[in-house]
Amino acid sequence: MVNAEPSRVVIADDHPQLRAHIRQALEAGGFEVCAEAANGPQAVRFAEEHRPDVVLLDIHMPGGGIRAAAEVARLLPEIAIVMLTVSRDDNDLFDSLRAGAAGYLLKDTDPGRLPAALRGVLSGEAAIPRSLVARILDEFREPGRRRTVRRSKAALLTSREWEVMGLLGEGLTTEEVAKRLFLSPTTVRVHISSVLRKLRVKDRQAAIDLLKDER
Repeated sequence: MVNAEPSRVVIADDHPQLRAHIRQALEAGGFEVCAEAANGPQAVRFAEEHRPDVVLLDIHMPGGGIRAAAEVARLLPEIAIVMLTVSRDDNDLFDSLRAGAAGYLLKDTDPGRLPAALRGVLSGEAAIPRSLVARILDEFREPGRRRTVRRSKAALLTSREWEVMGLLGEGLTTEEVAKRLFLSPTTVRVHISSVLRKLRVKDRQAAIDLLKDER
């Protein structure tokens, strides 16, 4: 019996180190990464060139991930589109789905879960964190029946703050986070202080624990 060929993926994100982590996780899970893009137009070009099974797009990379998703969906509707982002913003979520994305994964998700999520998308499933599903359901309820979803304090965090806390949650030090995100250690500490103030917790571990519950 001949083994089936691995599913092929184009990764698009403007952070080389993050792309390397994603590539490692996907290849360990049996996928073939056929190209890496650093911006939206490049992602579209690589999708046309390589015709992968999946395009994995960062939302806020140069050129715009949502714009790239819409272009890929228009040109190559057979390709599955999955967003990988730190953004929990409703507008980003709904704009991604309208652009044609079949998945919306958060960057603080365990990288080891990415292969299973992408295989689910390829088999016709949607890949969306449980914490965001309620927002989708609420969006499509009839106006008279819509309920108000209580927004958590964690919703006050910026995308960069989520990114910083996600890396801290992986066990990285302040200096390692700064290096990964191309920031100064002082800037990282400012983000951490802002998170502690918004969440009203006393230390970073308490913040990490609280944010884990928001996934």
